[in-house]
This record gives sequence, C-alpha cells and structure tokens, in this order.
Amino acid sequence: MKTRVLGRTGAAISEIGFGAWQIGGAWGDVSEEDGKRALHAALDSGVTFIDTADVYGDGRSEKIIAAVLKERGGQKPFVATKAGRRLNPHVAHGYTAANIEAFIDRSLKNLGVDALDLVQLHCPPTEVYYHPDVFEALDRLVAKGKIRHYGVSVEKVEEALKAIEYPCVATVQIIYNIFRQRPQELFFTEARKKNVGVIVRVPLASGLLTGKIGKDTVFAADDHRNFNRHGEAFDVGETFAGVPFDVALEAVEKLRALVPSNVPMAQFALRWILEQAAVSVVIPGARNEAQAQSNAAASALPALDDTTMAAIAALYERLIKVHVHHRW
Repeated sequence: MKTRVLGRTGAAISEIGFGAWQIGGAWGDVSEEDGKRALHAALDSGVTFIDTADVYGDGRSEKIIAAVLKERGGQKPFVATKAGRRLNPHVAHGYTAANIEAFIDRSLKNLGVDALDLVQLHCPPTEVYYHPDVFEALDRLVAKGKIRHYGVSVEKVEEALKAIEYPCVATVQIIYNIFRQRPQELFFTEARKKNVGVIVRVPLASGLLTGKIGKDTVFAADDHRNFNRHGEAFDVGETFAGVPFDVALEAVEKLRALVPSNVPMAQFALRWILEQAAVSVVIPGARNEAQAQSNAAASALPALDDTTMAAIAALYERLIKVHVHHRW
C-alpha cells in the first residue's frame, strides 16, 4: 500500500482509504458483523485512513469503527468524520457554533476518543461557505482540543474553491471518478497550490464502475440507489454520480474494452483516480471482506498509459459530460 500526505495536516496516509457509509446504512442490508469484517480486512490490507459521518446509520458507522479499533489495539489509523447533516431542516442558519460543537461532542463519544483527527462540514448549503463565523467556530474547537483539523465535504467545485480561501481548511472531500471529471480542470491545481488535502468519494459511481450492475439489478428499498435515483432524499450527484442510469450502463460497456483482462474494473477505476497527484486518498466503500481487499489492491496497479487515459477522456466527452459537467 502506497502512502500520500493529507495536505496541511501533514499526516502520511494510505492512498486507498475506507469509506464507512456502507457499514452505517442506506446501502441495503449490511450486518454489523459484516461491517466489522470489512473494516478489519481493509486495515489488514494496509489501509490507514477511514472516513465516516455522524449520520451514517445515526452513529452506527462511528460506533463500529470504535469497536474495531478497540479490538485491534496498537497504532490507530487516521479517522475522519463529518458533521452538519443532523440538522433538520438542513439549512445554513443551523450551522451555529453551539450546534457544531454538539455534533462533535456526539462523535467524540461514538468514536471513543478525546479528539477527532478531522471533522468535515457535511455538504452544507452553499451559503455556509460565505459565513466566516462558521469556520471561526471550528478554529475555536481546534483551540479547545476537541478536533485536530477540519475540512469540508462538498457537492460542487465552486464550493470547494470557496472553501479553500479559508486558511485553516485542511481538506476537501469531493466526488471525482471516470464519470465526474470536472475537479481536475481547476480545483486540483488550486488545492495543490494551497497544500489542501483532497479526499475522493463516490469513486466507483455507487458501484456502476465495478461493471457488476446491469439494467435488471434490483436494489433494496433502503438502498439509496433505489430511493435517491432522482435526488428524492439528498443530492442526486451522490447516487450513480448523477449520471442517468441507462447512459451510465452504456458508458460502462464501452469502458470494458479498456480494462486489462486480469484487472477488476473497480481497481481500474480507482487507479484512474490515483493518476492525479493532487488526490491524497480515495475512499471506496465495502460491504464485505472481499470488496475491502480488492479495493486496497488497487494501490499496487501500475500507472495507466497515455492511450488509455486519452480513451477515457474521450468517452467522458462523448457520453457523460453533457449530463454532469456544469451541474457540479
């Protein structure tokens, strides 16, 4: 497992992390034991970065992480969580110092730690990025010792660019994958200039880029790939990267010809992301041990050649770009 530096946090972390949304909820039936085994497998494979949120299973994800790390003992991985989506309604004026601190206190308890390695504002309304007092509140929580670093998780490139104007924003989490290529145009360059860590989520477009989903695939009622197809519950860009399902399946079929026969498509898709030096870590999720191990193995793949990269860029331009590029 290769490592990269997480921006101005200075932390050396595995370039493949573990996204812990799936072990929290909204991905169908993933038992607590399966979630624990998946996380153990990832850590055994060299993963040293875990990303979670206080709303994943209403704290279930954080608690599973705490239990696994207690079982393992020894040196702890870097654990990032998120705060803000517990607000109901989820509106900008809810991002008060008191609310943020209450969310952080809850995550401290769930994770069983005295200080959180990294807290990310969890895709707040765009208006929040124009409220300096929100970021000043986070500065005070760093001073109190409750959090070590803070960052943001964003929906839009514009939000990412605004966020990194704040001097203490250490990281930005953003959707970036073969179906969502816009961040590489400007944001990655600006993030590198300011030494901001980049955490890539939705790297497999909710499983589409594993090549294992077809038009007849059935998703459970409590799987966001069922209930959020059109953005009914949260931003539609979080589900299948916002690409219309039939268009995405067509693109996946075209992509198959570019994937080496001995490489799973999921690993190929992760390797494509790692071609970007601005990326600090990519955080695929896993429902079981096999998925966690396979994701981690992507770090060992060789770089993709220029011909392959050009073919992927052309595929994006021809089929995908019109649906997503200027939306996020």
